[in-house]
Amino acid sequence: MLELQTETYIDAPVERVWRVLMDFAAYSEWNPFIRSIRGKPEVGSRLDVEIGASGARPMRFRPTVLVVVPNREFRWLGHLGIRGLFDGEHVFELTPAGPRSTRFVQGERFGGIFLPFLARRLEKDVRRGFEEMNRALGGRAGRPPNDSAPTGKA
Repeated sequence: MLELQTETYIDAPVERVWRVLMDFAAYSEWNPFIRSIRGKPEVGSRLDVEIGASGARPMRFRPTVLVVVPNREFRWLGHLGIRGLFDGEHVFELTPAGPRSTRFVQGERFGGIFLPFLARRLEKDVRRGFEEMNRALGGRAGRPPNDSAPTGKA
C-alpha cells in the first residue's frame, strides 16, 4: 500500500472551491493534472478521467464514485485493468479554515500487485500533479466569482 497526500490553503470559502471542483466541464481550462472528467458526481456512477502531471504521459481510466458530500468530500476508486492489479482510491477533502478560507487535501491510496513496479514513478509524478492541481485550484477558486479585474482611475 502506498498513500500520497498533499494539502493547501485556498483563499476562498469552501462553497466556491467545491463549485470549481465539481465543474468537470471547465477542467480543461485550468487543471494541469486532471485534464478532463466526464460523468456525474453521484455515488455509484462511473467517470471517464484523463490524468497526468506536467511532462508525464496522460492516462485515461474509468473510476467509480464512492463518496460525494457537498462542500466536504469527493472520492472515487479506479483500477488499471482488473481489480487487484493496480487500484487507486482518490480523495478530495475540503475543510473551512475560516469564513473565507479552505483547507484542501488531495490524496490517493494505491494498492495491487503492480504497485512495487510503479511506486517510484507515482511518488514523483503523482505528487507533482497533486501540487500543480492544488495551486491551479487555488488560483481558479480564489478569483472573484465573475472573474472581473478591479478597475480604478489613474
